[in-house]
Amino acid sequence: MDIGFLDAFQLPFMARALATIAVLAVAAGIVGLGISMRELEFISDGLVHAVFPGLVIGAMVGGSAGLLPGAVIAALIASMLFTLLGRRAGLGSDAAIAVVLTGLFSLGVVLVSRQEGYVSQLQELLFGRLLTVTAAQFWQILVVAAVAVLLMLVTLRAQIFRAFDPAGFEAAGFRPLATDLALTVSTALLVVAGVQALGVLMVIALLTVPMAVARLVSRRFALLVPIAIAVPLVVGVLGLWGSFRWSVGAGLSVSPGALIVLMLVAAYALAVVERLILLAARRSSRAPGRAGARARRIEAAP
Repeated sequence: MDIGFLDAFQLPFMARALATIAVLAVAAGIVGLGISMRELEFISDGLVHAVFPGLVIGAMVGGSAGLLPGAVIAALIASMLFTLLGRRAGLGSDAAIAVVLTGLFSLGVVLVSRQEGYVSQLQELLFGRLLTVTAAQFWQILVVAAVAVLLMLVTLRAQIFRAFDPAGFEAAGFRPLATDLALTVSTALLVVAGVQALGVLMVIALLTVPMAVARLVSRRFALLVPIAIAVPLVVGVLGLWGSFRWSVGAGLSVSPGALIVLMLVAAYALAVVERLILLAARRSSRAPGRAGARARRIEAAP
């Protein structure tokens, strides 16, 4: 079977998968700005793992229809918990968050292991099922992602102020707890939106890698969000197409979510190499000028 590039994305399951990636890419680009500026990548990782037992309990209680409510409840509880832990520096917030996320993740594994066919259920929850996203699930993802983006946009000025000048933020009368909670709730909702399609482990890359790439390739603040949106969109199209071609042409079962994440990591590696080359070129261009200035100083010396 020889299906062209454009024809492949006209298939309903491929079109839905691409639309899902587009929604998550836009949401992750906007929410990821707050995560990156505040250096909260570790907390976002914790939120991803904390959602896992909520998914499991939701599936146990209500089947596939219970996934979203279970994930939302777990995400909101975890976001409030992590926000309070992050403000209690004396408790060793990083260590406390690590303990909480490993404990919750282990609880989820224990719960899912008590179900029949738990291996396949665990695989779906961890790695997602991008190509089997239903129309109802897509609309759920869209609504949850839209709420996360709206909450981030409403508090965007406060988030930026908080990131660049924490002392001035408090002196100006803003409430740090409310701002921190808004960011963690936005992150938690985005985790909930992405976890159904990409899985618990895959959504971490979507939250952190695109903005990391954007900050490496551009120093202009206005370009960070557009680049962070464009990167997962491009690798999403390539990952879906690559997975489709290998599955149809070579008979290989390749996870599109895993392939997309690998491409995101490859994009980050290329951005790092490009940054190193640029820095080396700048150093080499400055070297002759410094050598000439030093020679002139030696000649002028008595």
